[in-house]
Amino acid sequence: MYRSEHPKTQFFRPKWLNLNGIWDFSFDFGDSGKEKKWEFQKPGVTQKINVPFCVESKLSGVEYKDFANAIWYFRSFKLPKNWETSRTFIHFGAVDYEAHVYINGHLAGKHIGGGVSFSFEITEFLNQEENKIAVYIKDLTKANTQPLGKQSTKLNSYSCLYTRTTGIWQTVWLESRGNSFIEEVKITPNVDNSSFLFQPKFQNINNDMIFEIKILDNSELIGSKYQIASNGTAISIEIPNPKLWSPETPFLYDIEYTLKEKREYFQDEFECCDGKNKAFQGNDETILDQISSYAGLRKIHIEGNKFYLNNQEIFLRFVLDQGFYPDGIWTAPSDEALKNDILLSMNTGFNGARLHQKIFEERFLYWADKLGYLVWAEYYDWGINYNSYESFYNHTKEWIEEIKRDYNHPSIIGWTPFNETLFGAMVNKELHDIHVKDIIKITHDLDKTRPVNDCSGYIHVETDIYTIHDYDQNWESFEKRYSDVNPNNFKSYEPGDIEKILYKGQPFVIDEYGGTWWALDEENKEDWGYGQKPKSITEVYERIKNLTKVIIDNPNIAGFCYTQLTDVELEKNGIYTYNREEKFDISKIKSYFSQKRQKI
Repeated sequence: MYRSEHPKTQFFRPKWLNLNGIWDFSFDFGDSGKEKKWEFQKPGVTQKINVPFCVESKLSGVEYKDFANAIWYFRSFKLPKNWETSRTFIHFGAVDYEAHVYINGHLAGKHIGGGVSFSFEITEFLNQEENKIAVYIKDLTKANTQPLGKQSTKLNSYSCLYTRTTGIWQTVWLESRGNSFIEEVKITPNVDNSSFLFQPKFQNINNDMIFEIKILDNSELIGSKYQIASNGTAISIEIPNPKLWSPETPFLYDIEYTLKEKREYFQDEFECCDGKNKAFQGNDETILDQISSYAGLRKIHIEGNKFYLNNQEIFLRFVLDQGFYPDGIWTAPSDEALKNDILLSMNTGFNGARLHQKIFEERFLYWADKLGYLVWAEYYDWGINYNSYESFYNHTKEWIEEIKRDYNHPSIIGWTPFNETLFGAMVNKELHDIHVKDIIKITHDLDKTRPVNDCSGYIHVETDIYTIHDYDQNWESFEKRYSDVNPNNFKSYEPGDIEKILYKGQPFVIDEYGGTWWALDEENKEDWGYGQKPKSITEVYERIKNLTKVIIDNPNIAGFCYTQLTDVELEKNGIYTYNREEKFDISKIKSYFSQKRQKI
């Protein structure tokens, strides 16, 4: 069993080779593998591991759950015959945390960051016959300099911290490209002008090369443009009879990118009065690179304290999704499992999710695009040390990579770079605020089209969205707390003694609430949920229904995010179990989350 689907649907080249499956593997407890030259020759005794599942997971075949600060992966491959004159790149969907990649003993590149994708060109290191890959990985969970998200720094899971992810946890693949190729294309939809703006980046181009874009509606060509290939030079293409992307109608336009070389050819040379000349005959084109993609025409913006999707007010009915799986940890067991999580959520009355403390893989975002599922993308910032500039660097670098990787997905309608930074602010408030402000500026510079939730819950520094975490299980006190929220009165909501940062009239979202404790099976003494455990299933229904109604009925609240979609290990507050089984009457639960909002 391995993940066989192409991981990058928005940037698909037909020449690719999936490297998932069984690799050789070795722990390096002494972190001495480099001294032993394992990049040239793997150790005599190795285990087997099923890539792309992390070493802690059942699906990996290793299921080692203690700390592993250094590990190695090994495998061989043969280059397809029709790739031998091409440039070859190796891609990693994600590796936690620091990866050194060797091809036939040569260092192809290093990458730091546990959640984003990266690639290296390996052409110069390849042999015609068998080629060997060695990947050395460091994951210093206790170092206090790298982000962790919800990974436990203790031996076992506890509270809301869970089993760690170490090593390769997303697809590894090879890709063939020509000498000149399209490196990336940034797509910005413009709903108001019914157009897309494309900003390309290339490698090894010249003025004889043409970049062409075609836009298709169900295989019918509806728009195209071409120009001399030039890095960063934007192309705008208008869309006739535009079809907007939304949860109700998640229409996606197919996109084709082509990089061509325009070659003029001539008749034989002939003599003329001023020497030798060539008679122009015509021209032809050679395709250098071709990529399949897609895009959704949609707009997200804020007016006052409301969200607008495609210029229509929208109320966010979100669920917290942590992206954990009992057999794969951070890695879904299959592509179908990614799709199924979204369907479970939509079937329960949610129109989107806050993707919590994890950079979700691109295949999840593909399904969100395809199914019309709104998401806030979030960084896994827990673990950052607010006294460490190294920690800030690691966060900043990878956050930039995340925004660039996922910018084109229409399903993403907001960014959340931080979550619950109260403890970070307590460590060093001045550095905390500087780092938050820097990240917010970088985010807005990279993406001017989406709002940013600076620090979800408790503390805000500079934010487009005012978010609150509140796990009060009493709906009467819950209602009273937010009854006076008013965008025209900045003192209508004060966050209490944690931090006196006043509400300033932004969209007000309770982006964590509920978390009502309920388990189907016999409970472990360490199992938990928020508040006192309900005495009956009836009490569970009453809490969820009434807490949600309080939010929906408040005209000055712009959305909610219920905790959470599934149980995760010891945390028993999901709508579904950790195995994605129903815990409740889903039709009843759906009626709570999809209650109609009163006209304002």
